Amino acid sequence: MTRSEYSCLDGQPVPRKAGPKVRIVMLGEDKAAVFIQAWWRGALVRRTLLHAALRAWIIQCWWKQKLAKLLEKRRWASLELYARQEWAAVKLQSWVRMWCIRLRYCRLLHAVRIIQIYWRWHSCHTRGFIQGHYNLKENHLNLQLEISLGSQACRVQQSIPLPIKE
Repeated sequence: MTRSEYSCLDGQPVPRKAGPKVRIVMLGEDKAAVFIQAWWRGALVRRTLLHAALRAWIIQCWWKQKLAKLLEKRRWASLELYARQEWAAVKLQSWVRMWCIRLRYCRLLHAVRIIQIYWRWHSCHTRGFIQGHYNLKENHLNLQLEISLGSQACRVQQSIPLPIKE
C-alpha cells in the first residue's frame, strides 16, 4: 500500500477506505477567516502574475526595439550598397559616353585639319601669298619681298632710309 492510503491515528497506520467525500462544516468565524485567507492568497497570486506579466511586457518591448533597430540598420546598409552600385554604374556610363564623344571629336578634328590643309593650299594657289625678309643696317631698312598671285610672281627689293637723329 502506498503512503496516501494510510492515515495516522495514534501513530498507527490505518488504511483509508474509498468512500464518499467528507464535508467539513465550519462556523461563522472560521468561514470569515477562510474567506479572508482565500482573498489574500488570490490577491498575492494576482499581484505576482501582474508583476510577471509586466516584466514579460518590458522584455518584449525591449526586444521589439532591438529588432526594429537591427532592421533599420540592415535597411540602411542595403540602401548604401544600392546607392554605391548605382553610382558605379552611372560613373561607368559617363566614362563610356565621354570616350565615345571624345573619339567622335578626334575624328571630326582630323577631318577639319584635312579640310583646312586643302583649303589653305587652294587659297594660296588662287589668291597668292607674300613671302619676304628684312635686314636692318645702321639707318637703312632693306626689304626683299616675293609676291605670288597664282602663276605670276613678283620680286621687290627696296632700301628705306630711317629718320634717326644722331
